[in-house]
Amino acid sequence: MLDRRTLIALAAATCLAACTDTKPSFTAVDITGADYARDFHLTDHNGKERSLQDFRGKVVVVFFGFAQCPDVCPTSMAELAQVKQSLGADGDKLQGLFVTVDPERDTPYVLKAYMANFDPSFLALRTSPEGLAALAKDFKVYYKKVEGKTPTSYTMDHSAGSYVYDPQGRLRLYVRYGSGADALLADVRQLLKQAG
Repeated sequence: MLDRRTLIALAAATCLAACTDTKPSFTAVDITGADYARDFHLTDHNGKERSLQDFRGKVVVVFFGFAQCPDVCPTSMAELAQVKQSLGADGDKLQGLFVTVDPERDTPYVLKAYMANFDPSFLALRTSPEGLAALAKDFKVYYKKVEGKTPTSYTMDHSAGSYVYDPQGRLRLYVRYGSGADALLADVRQLLKQAG
């Protein structure tokens, strides 16, 4: 027979276990509940209008960049393709989206060719320069044109992180550039498991 103190201790432990918030631990920055970057309305490289609703049921990773980027953009997209491949059968539950910050040079033709370097299911999205300014403000993304030696040899400074949405379309994570494919893979798996 248990004494009164033991019973009270057991009751308290049970209550604590039941009341404890079992929040998942992510490698990326958990921004669940953020009141920005909730949706977009952009045109993909095939000419189709897109929004987050189109990708319900998938983990969506959104990256802002430009096709002539020498290092950060191709590295980020290659890592995302690696994550998709590592997911095996669950790879079709991951959608990569590349939003250009250089709509002047990144035509649909250029973007389609660029996406072919990574994964055939990844989509590049674009808007007008005015639309991009509003979108960047909503997503808290920085971008700036840096003039080159000729009018067409400019480059773009831009934020280098990615936004990750869960299969319900909710913004969940901000992935800093340089985190690596393995860290992103672990976080994507957690989001898929939660949705499962």
